[in-house]
Amino acid sequence: MTTFIFGEAMLEYHSHGGAGLRYGGDTLNTAIHLARAGHDVAYVTAIGNDPISDALEAAWSAEGVDTRYVLRHPARNLGIYAIHVDGDGERSFLYWRDRSAAREMFELPGMHSALAEAASARLVYFSLISLAIISPEGREQLLALSAQRKADGKDVAYDSNYRPALWEGAQCARALSERAMVAATIGLPTNTDERELWETDEDEQEIAKRWLSFHQGVVAVKAAERGCVLGTIGHEMPQIVPAKSAEVIDSSGAGDAFNAGFLSGWLNSRSLVECAESGQALARKTLSHQGAIML
Repeated sequence: MTTFIFGEAMLEYHSHGGAGLRYGGDTLNTAIHLARAGHDVAYVTAIGNDPISDALEAAWSAEGVDTRYVLRHPARNLGIYAIHVDGDGERSFLYWRDRSAAREMFELPGMHSALAEAASARLVYFSLISLAIISPEGREQLLALSAQRKADGKDVAYDSNYRPALWEGAQCARALSERAMVAATIGLPTNTDERELWETDEDEQEIAKRWLSFHQGVVAVKAAERGCVLGTIGHEMPQIVPAKSAEVIDSSGAGDAFNAGFLSGWLNSRSLVECAESGQALARKTLSHQGAIML
């Protein structure tokens, strides 16, 4: 059965240059990693009706991603982001996405069919960025899909990937993230995102416990070089999975890679520790090259 991933794909420009069209986006990165691992993945987004959009959809299809629900907007185009990497490999971003086609994907023909098929999919995955860029009506549809799946005993994975510039205020982002946490069965937060979003100094164990209070089956809190903290419903003490050392060339997309590795293990019925180790291994590989996706 197919995994359905909802989000925004963008053109990528990198401070180190590089030839050819590059692309990325948190959920797209995860979709491509999962497809490369041999999983059936459908990506749900919207792009333009232009040659660059054509080329990117063809590239994703060549990776093995199901692009039936890469919808075409008649008047909007792809968003763009630029990555700057400092001497320690830490990245910062600039965005041009106000006219991104993905912002109106829930208003396009074809979304009804995507939602209908996603209702019975193996897994649905989205992030707080997915919720940030779509319309209020789209948010309600995506959250309703997730809540119904959870009620039906089907799995939903969610990453609270927080980008303050996408929100009119942190209060709105917190409210929507909390609703997504309630609707999810697999939580994939990052410690720094959670602290910034909730204006807290919680450690990873406390973050895991808070997420589990919303009845996720499992939560994996990403903590970079500190490793990963795994929490499961019904268990009092979250488990620490330490990280191995990694060469950091560019930190772009490392969290997205972890999510893909973790979900790949989960889809293959691995133990949760094995899922975390799979995620960490893919994140280390991503850290060692430039850009969010190795092309």
